[in-house]
Amino acid sequence: MKSFRHSVLAAVALAAALAGSAKEELNLFGWSEYIPQEVIDGFTKETGIAVNFETFASNEEMLAKLIAGGGNYDLIQPSDYAAEVLVRQKLLAKLDKKLLPNLRHIAPEFTGWPHDPAGDYTVPYMGGTVGIVINTEVVKTPVKGFKDLFHPQFKNRLVVPNDNREIVSWALRTLGLPINEITPAALARARPLVAEWVQLVKLYDSDSPKTALLNGDVDLGIVWSGEAAQLWNEDKKFRYVLPEEGAHQWLDLLAIPAVARNPAAAHRFIDYLLRPEVSKLISDAFPYTNPNLGARKLLTPEQLANYASYPEGATKLEAFRDIGKAASEIDRMMTDLRSQ
Repeated sequence: MKSFRHSVLAAVALAAALAGSAKEELNLFGWSEYIPQEVIDGFTKETGIAVNFETFASNEEMLAKLIAGGGNYDLIQPSDYAAEVLVRQKLLAKLDKKLLPNLRHIAPEFTGWPHDPAGDYTVPYMGGTVGIVINTEVVKTPVKGFKDLFHPQFKNRLVVPNDNREIVSWALRTLGLPINEITPAALARARPLVAEWVQLVKLYDSDSPKTALLNGDVDLGIVWSGEAAQLWNEDKKFRYVLPEEGAHQWLDLLAIPAVARNPAAAHRFIDYLLRPEVSKLISDAFPYTNPNLGARKLLTPEQLANYASYPEGATKLEAFRDIGKAASEIDRMMTDLRSQ
């Protein structure tokens, strides 16, 4: 009896030891090259929580995986219109704001967006715009908008994102049509304009369009504002212009899937990212528009003067909304036009 009791106690002690040695972890699903490794390492060092980081290349890829039930993620980085889908389909967990005291640093203009008006499910991470970059040493012709950019004189001198909806939205703006009301009639009107434009493009690149500009492979392009900010930091010859027809303003977010296994760790990581000194490190590496006012106070005057990062006085900015099945219609049209 005594030996049995000792065996049971030993088994309990071993189980407790194994449980104590198990490391808490966080499974993160986000954009590549968007969270500095030093930030992830700092969080792990402070909390002991290991971060497993898996990346996606588009919101559509992320949505397809989550809606299909694939992946066991604790934290994701959807853009605004993708979050709108996730909220509507009840695929996100409601945030416990008591665990997020650093939410107080978020600027008011980044709250109340249509995807999550009450901020119950998402936290702003980084924002930005999509605009035109010009190598002013080479291009002397004024370029103020899409009609100037997509001109025969610039054939094979342009880089644009490999993003069908973005491209179609530029045509819709040029025609004075709403960018979030995708009807067959609107696409029919946009089609001949886009057909002209795709013949002028040299390179489609959503991952790093700045590379072709830095290398001199192209002279102009449409890029994400953070890429434009990095170009300006590298060389002041690169000028960023928001198209006069109107520009896409976007917001990337942090959200916890409803099926997350480690929501407590996710809350800790979100609040860690919201610390001004940590958020500043993100801006240093990726100079998008930081919605964290505490972090902005720590930035240098030159960082704040970078128009691509902080386009003061910008107007005609509009966010994407979920367009449902119309996204497939855009993809079909673009596939057809780009194959010609």
